[in-house]
Amino acid sequence: MEQAGPYLTAAVGAYGAAVLTRTQDVAADATVGLGQRILQLVWRRGDEAGRAELERVVDEAADERDDAYSVAVMSRLLRRALQDDPGLREELSALLPAPAADAVTITASGERSIAAQHIGTAITGDGHTPPRP
Repeated sequence: MEQAGPYLTAAVGAYGAAVLTRTQDVAADATVGLGQRILQLVWRRGDEAGRAELERVVDEAADERDDAYSVAVMSRLLRRALQDDPGLREELSALLPAPAADAVTITASGERSIAAQHIGTAITGDGHTPPRP
């Protein structure tokens, strides 16, 4: 669940509910593309009620400004789908990259987002003049 979370929120943030039916854009970011493939896999394997619920949750997550909330909601939905469909776990595992023992995942999502493993001073926004050395 932790491994898939950043991909899901990136895809939902980029495409909203269209992530479920949109064909992958060649220029799409790898994170967004993988999140899209994960959501489409869950959507295709679900029944009509499951698809409707996934569409509703993705719509809500796309409108939500709090990424932590979106991750929690999407994780709960994905966890439920995995419980209902044992074969889904194998298919999702095949999509996700194998985590390296010393790997660090850093995700930035949204307009003017920045991300780094270690960061000193980071200032974003309009109208800022950096201090002179």
